[in-house]
Amino acid sequence: MLSFVGLGLYDEKDVSVRGLETIREADLVYVEFYTSRLAGVSLDDLSEFYGKEVRLLSREEVEVRPEEWMSEARDKKVAFLVGGDPMISTTHLDLRLRALRMGIETRIVHSSSIVTAVSGLTGLQNYRFGRSTSIPYPYMAGGKRIVATSPYEVVVDNLERDLHTLLFLDIQPDRQMTSSEGAALLLEMERITGGDRLAAALGVGVARAGSEDAKVLADWLPRLSEHDFGGPLHILVVPARLHFMEAEALVALAGAPEEILGMAKS
Repeated sequence: MLSFVGLGLYDEKDVSVRGLETIREADLVYVEFYTSRLAGVSLDDLSEFYGKEVRLLSREEVEVRPEEWMSEARDKKVAFLVGGDPMISTTHLDLRLRALRMGIETRIVHSSSIVTAVSGLTGLQNYRFGRSTSIPYPYMAGGKRIVATSPYEVVVDNLERDLHTLLFLDIQPDRQMTSSEGAALLLEMERITGGDRLAAALGVGVARAGSEDAKVLADWLPRLSEHDFGGPLHILVVPARLHFMEAEALVALAGAPEEILGMAKS
């Protein structure tokens, strides 16, 4: 049996009771922290809290050669831990399909996810979100700094449909993108493409969702790009035209500029 167990938003205590039981009953426990991670806890803390050795898998072990550890689930109980809720990432769906092709029984133990937490923290209505996307860090190629512009295109397409955009921010072993960095990169993408939609657009940054010191801030994107949100993990939202209740919520919950109240729709 291969169980995909969601760990929730921030630390070891976010796991559900069912998830904790699954982990403690498992023969082997693995975790991956490159699609998401728990910023408020270490690997040792997880092992101590769960009462099980938790082995961290590399990206290659998850995406390239997962059969090496998944095969153990043929005759053992294997728990595969992920930040947030399983199957939000296509990587986890791929693993489940591989396991099924290997004749391995699978199950999912759900948990809280940033996808739903964002609506609760910001007051933005969940049914008004369009396609989500990710902002990667720029990289060097041929001596040039390359900035992917596809995230900007997704945002613009959603805005044209009057839909909010949830933007996942790059997570690397040595750094995690901040909401302000994500906002700055979106504005850079607009300059590269010659667009004109975001200079006067609102942005909402969320940091450390699920923690006692979670931070939510809404402001015009150029100002948001200069704000210090503190420690990880962060996420970014670019809202479409706001419903009046969403506008009220952003002012009350995220310190948004009060002029958005006059721009909202009823």
